[in-house]
Order: sequence, then structure tokens, then C-alpha cells
Amino acid sequence: MADAAGFQLTGTQPERYDTYAAPINTPFATALLDAVDLWPGAAVLDLACGTGFTARAAAALVGPTGRVFGADVNEGMIRVARARHPRLYPDIEFTVAPADRLPYPDDSFDVVVCQQGAQFFPDLSAALAETARVTRPGGRFAATVWAALDRQPYFLAQRRAIEEYGGPEAAESLAQAFSCTAERLTTALHQAGYRETAHREVGFGVALPPLDGFARNQLSGTPWGALVGEAGDEEALTRAGETVRDRLAAHLAPDGTATVPFTAILVTALR
Repeated sequence: MADAAGFQLTGTQPERYDTYAAPINTPFATALLDAVDLWPGAAVLDLACGTGFTARAAAALVGPTGRVFGADVNEGMIRVARARHPRLYPDIEFTVAPADRLPYPDDSFDVVVCQQGAQFFPDLSAALAETARVTRPGGRFAATVWAALDRQPYFLAQRRAIEEYGGPEAAESLAQAFSCTAERLTTALHQAGYRETAHREVGFGVALPPLDGFARNQLSGTPWGALVGEAGDEEALTRAGETVRDRLAAHLAPDGTATVPFTAILVTALR
């Protein structure tokens, strides 16, 4: 989920990210793996793996004869990924590494997937050239990136809350998560040597827990959450969460839960 110096989570943020991003990430991780049609025994790399959502799901699909690896530049994310992955499947090897300097031999993987990481690469072309190096000829690649911010009611509400309690510059830091278009990604894939690129939108109405607590806690597990109020300002985070809840009033159920639409771009390619 993250691979840039600007997307660093510290302290207990990685744990909160893993817990509170799960409802949003899970359906997109499923769609990403469906797009590459994983098979038993496949060797898979989860690129910019974050806390390992997609790697864990991939391990369940490739089975005991498969191999799953995860790489991310953020040490805190990898720490949580190692702690929380199940041991019921093939062991998952998580490694701290940037996307443009991967510690794997040439032609290592049948499949490389990247969920919500490409927009954070400091050099997208270098990262995908390195990804192509470790992908076997004929191997499959798939990535998701968020569609434009104006298509995302939850993140729009979050941006407003960050702006109110952290200022315009803090709110602008959120924009990077929505900065990678399908055209930019497919162009970089072609330049890296991939072929048969395709892209489409995928969207889900995601059921979220009661927003009174969820919006605050989810924000606290993001880099931009650290910019709300003073460092460690729990009251400002609480007020920001309330702002998110209030701006999503049209999506709220009587019990405070909400079903909110999220939209991503899914890009696929062959090596």
C-alpha cells in the first residue's frame, strides 16, 4: 500500500492502519487477485505490500505449493505484516525494500500485484522497470490505484476534515493518494517492457463500522492523520472524525454504520 518516503507510518500507526483500513482494502484486494487468476503453486510478489492485506489473501489462493513475498519500504508496515500473517498457508516472506531496488533474482515471480502503492513511488518508471526484471516472461502484473478524488465521498469528507483541523497544506498531502491515472500507469508499464495492458474501473459500496469511532481511528492510521492538530492531539482527531461522519450523513444507517462507494482503477499487463 505504500512505498514512498512521504507515506511513512510510525509508532502504533501501522497497527491502526492494518485494523481500520481493512474494511476499505479487502474488496479491492480480492478484485486485484481475481484479475490475475492465481493458481496453486504460483510464485507471487505483493509490491508495496503495506501490512500485507493482499499477500495474506494470495497465500490462501496459491496453497501450500505456492510462494508469496511482500516488499515495502516502510519498516513499521513490514513489522505488522510479519506479526499478523497466518501460518496456515505457505509462509510469507516480508522484506523491507523500495520498489526500485528489489532483493530478488531476475524472473522470480509468476505474478506481481500492487494494491494502492504505485501512486506513492518516487520514480514510477524505475519501480516498474525493476518489477519487470523480477517478473518471468509471460508473467502477470496487476495494480490498483484510486480513481479521482471527486469520485470518493469518504476521502472527500476526510480531506475537508484534515483541512479544517490541520490546514490546507495538510489536506494537500492527501492528494498524492489520487495522483496516478490509468494512462500514466499503462505508459510506464509499456516503457518497462510489459504488453497487453488494460484498465477498467472497479467500485464497491463498502460497509463501514459506526462512523463515530471508525472515521477517527482510520484517520489516525494515515500519514495525513498525523498532521491534524498538534502531534498526538487526540481531541483534534476526534473532531476531525466527527466532521467526516457529519459530511457522510446521507450514507448513515440508524445504527451509525455507513455504506459508502469507493472507486479504483485496475490495471493489468503481461510480461
